[in-house]
Amino acid sequence: MKKKIVYLLIAVVAAATGCNNNTYSNLRDKEDKLIANYISRNGLTIVNEEPAEDHVWGEKEYYMVKGYDNFYFHLISRGDSIYVDSISPTRKDTVDLSIVLNDVIITRYKRFSLTEDADTLSYWTTLEQAYPYEFHYGNTSDCECVAWHLAVQMMKYPDSQCEIIVPSKMGFSDEQSTVTPYVYILKIKVKQ
Repeated sequence: MKKKIVYLLIAVVAAATGCNNNTYSNLRDKEDKLIANYISRNGLTIVNEEPAEDHVWGEKEYYMVKGYDNFYFHLISRGDSIYVDSISPTRKDTVDLSIVLNDVIITRYKRFSLTEDADTLSYWTTLEQAYPYEFHYGNTSDCECVAWHLAVQMMKYPDSQCEIIVPSKMGFSDEQSTVTPYVYILKIKVKQ
């Protein structure tokens, strides 16, 4: 009888210990390690100051965005900052195309996990997804992924493209609930 009680206590302690390994704090620690491992494995160079707008980004150069834990931004293509009349390109009339709050952002993207054999989800072309993802810039009820809004803010212009490393707490609700970080490659346009 005593042996059964001892085995029962051991089973209860083992179950309780196993549950402690999946606390949010432990999952966040694992996520931080996964992000650090991804950065190391891919030889990424991390800069702590946001590069100037005319900066030419190195292929593996990422900006660790201030004020956000483990959110990294890499600009692939700046996009269109001004509109010049194509009929009369010598005219000085130009229009600033900077993205502003509540603009409808049209997004094509690829998402992959940070593991070595990454799972990829791609909505890059119409063959993969007929319609692109649309959301109002600055409105997190349209798109709860805070990282996407920050990426748009840093891309600044239509036809920009970037790559971001997104910790779970800045991602979509599924990513937040499973504490799963992802890398996104985004290309954006503004709906006219």
